[in-house]
Amino acid sequence: MAAAPEDDVLIRARGLSKRFGTLTAVDGVDFDVALGEAFGFLGPNGAGKSSTMRMIGCVSPPSGGSLEILGRDPHADGPAIRARLGVVPQHDTLDEELTVRENILVYGRYFGLPRSVVRERATELLEFAQLTDRADSLVEPLSGGMKRRLTIARALVNEPEILLLDEPTTGLDPQARHALWDRLFRLKRQGVTLVLTTHYMDEAEQLCDRLVVMDGGRIVAEGSPRELIEEHSTREVLELRFPSDDHALYANKVADLAARVEVLPDRLLLYTDDGDAAASAVHARGLAPISVLVRRSTLEDVFLHLTGRTLVD
Repeated sequence: MAAAPEDDVLIRARGLSKRFGTLTAVDGVDFDVALGEAFGFLGPNGAGKSSTMRMIGCVSPPSGGSLEILGRDPHADGPAIRARLGVVPQHDTLDEELTVRENILVYGRYFGLPRSVVRERATELLEFAQLTDRADSLVEPLSGGMKRRLTIARALVNEPEILLLDEPTTGLDPQARHALWDRLFRLKRQGVTLVLTTHYMDEAEQLCDRLVVMDGGRIVAEGSPRELIEEHSTREVLELRFPSDDHALYANKVADLAARVEVLPDRLLLYTDDGDAAASAVHARGLAPISVLVRRSTLEDVFLHLTGRTLVD
């Protein structure tokens, strides 16, 4: 993949690491984030995603390597960098004793913005987050989706150049997740650079122009979602479930029907460019799975291929 022009690189990490005692949470990673892109860190819990985000957010110093954000050194220029960032933490930190509008107004004052500017931006952000009709409501009774939208609105009060989102939709129902994705699409179209962590492969595919796959503190792959799938998987996947507690018993019987076979506790995955043809061949051999599903490959399949385990492990 072609490198972004030097002037367009907002975040650059080389050999970046983070250690907590004897635990290495981030182990010498390299990545660039370019102006205007949505960049993701994909991986399971414990992969090092949040530790990386905390270093980018200038709230956790690197243990090794180099990190440059907006052309500055986080160690020397942390406050100046933070003033240009918006941060949406994994867990909401809203003040539930204040109203929806007051949460934005108070947060805006932390950046030294004039009251008139903060009031104007609060009105605009409430409209953006579709919370205008709840502006004078207390935060506590809001739904999880509304709270996440308010957290994002609050993070935009200083008009940040980079918005950091750590697991932005964890715990939300599908409808709330899609509503939040819509807000993030709008931000990207407005030119805000998005950096997010997620363990949801559909979220990464929906939101990210480019991403890195992390496992055990290391980057194991990098590219666009489509590039990663094309490089590390097949066009389709055939999922087979048999009436057995040991699906490995069936793996050898179908191994020649696919480019790769993965054995999971509850099913077999056959990686092939023609799932329907592979399913017909399975039945032609007299095998009788209790369920058959042909689907397209996803980033989950990429992660399984690269690490030998699923994202939800």
